[in-house]
Amino acid sequence: MRTIQPTANRETANLLELAPEAAREQIAHWMENQKLPAYRTTQMVARLWGNPVRSWTEATELPTALRDLLNSTFSLPRLRLDVQQQSADGTQKYLWRLDDGEAIESVLIPTGSRRTLCISSQAGCALGCTFCATGRMGYRRNLSAFEIAGQVRELVLQNREDKPTNIVFMGMGEPLLNWPAVNTALSILNSSLGLGIGARHITVSTVGILPGLAEFAKRPEQFRLAISLHAPTSTQRLGIMPIEKKYDLAAVLRAAEAFRKRVTFEYVMIAGVNDSGEDADRLARLARRLGALVNILPLHPGGAPNLTPTGSREIRAFAERLRNQGVEATVRRSRGLDIDAACGQLRVEVERKRRREIKV
Repeated sequence: MRTIQPTANRETANLLELAPEAAREQIAHWMENQKLPAYRTTQMVARLWGNPVRSWTEATELPTALRDLLNSTFSLPRLRLDVQQQSADGTQKYLWRLDDGEAIESVLIPTGSRRTLCISSQAGCALGCTFCATGRMGYRRNLSAFEIAGQVRELVLQNREDKPTNIVFMGMGEPLLNWPAVNTALSILNSSLGLGIGARHITVSTVGILPGLAEFAKRPEQFRLAISLHAPTSTQRLGIMPIEKKYDLAAVLRAAEAFRKRVTFEYVMIAGVNDSGEDADRLARLARRLGALVNILPLHPGGAPNLTPTGSREIRAFAERLRNQGVEATVRRSRGLDIDAACGQLRVEVERKRRREIKV
């Protein structure tokens, strides 16, 4: 049984760092020691994630004396909203400030009744993909399980109607380089004692970190896997994704073949780099081999100012060429073009603005 670790103030413990089942066990043990009725455990667990509160004071179903005791025993830390932007298309971008001053991003994308939240797993990223603004800031640190799942919790606290129906680990960072925290966060997101989001509505996107892929494959739930492919050959991929040196395309595809769940290939289209007819044919062969869906993403111009997005007509022709070869392909339209919606872009712009203000 994992024990609760004290927070930085060494006075209260953070239940939000635990998988919900472990948190429930810890609370039940504490209730027993306090000689309190066991049914209070269920009430407390619900207030962590399912029906969250900003502080225990808001849990009015609990006696005042118990709420006071909880406030001094179990912390409920928060992510501080630093910047929020809303696009004309409904996309919302959030920049969260963490306790140590680091900042991370989330993007909420509404589509009909579906609300997809793109969440971060690291502050910054060490991988340096040329088409990603996060890569330009470098790696800062891993996020804790609470800081990952807390991006969802904050939206629920802000407006319960914004609770996501779908989660994608496609924000800042490489999830499988932070597997222990991501592993716990997946349990928080999925558990009926946590946020209760179905496993098939949670997607982990990775460039192909082989040790992490092996661990992810051990999870019994039907979480979705997306491979950030972005090029159909190792040589092309190396030109835009330095990780190819360590985990090459052939090895990543072998690992994906062993995955028991359906795989999606993420493919950002960059003019003159990976968008030719021959590229489509090579990609089709790879997709057929794995039975993979190809998710075509227009390059967000804010994420890589030195690269040119492929035109919409060329993207449609590329997708049609895949479909003509028996590959299921979807084209995602760029969202949030009027805000800093590219991965890492908002943080980069906010930090640049603040540096200018300091110089003045």
